[in-house]
Amino acid sequence: MNVIKHMEAAFVVALGLAAAGSVALDSVKPAQASTPAYATTAGIPVVHVTAKRLTAVEKQQLLALERVRSRA
Repeated sequence: MNVIKHMEAAFVVALGLAAAGSVALDSVKPAQASTPAYATTAGIPVVHVTAKRLTAVEKQQLLALERVRSRA
């Protein structure tokens, strides 16, 4: 019951702290960068794959080999 009686005082104190903090932060100068930094990109990176495609038989052999190795 005692806390409820003092809620108005706690609200007024919090409001005063918020107002004082706002005024204090407004007086701080904003940071100034000496030189602007820009991101430079030469373009979108492109990957060229020059390998040949596996045949169906080669794919099956590789899958079978992976299954055997994963069990070990």
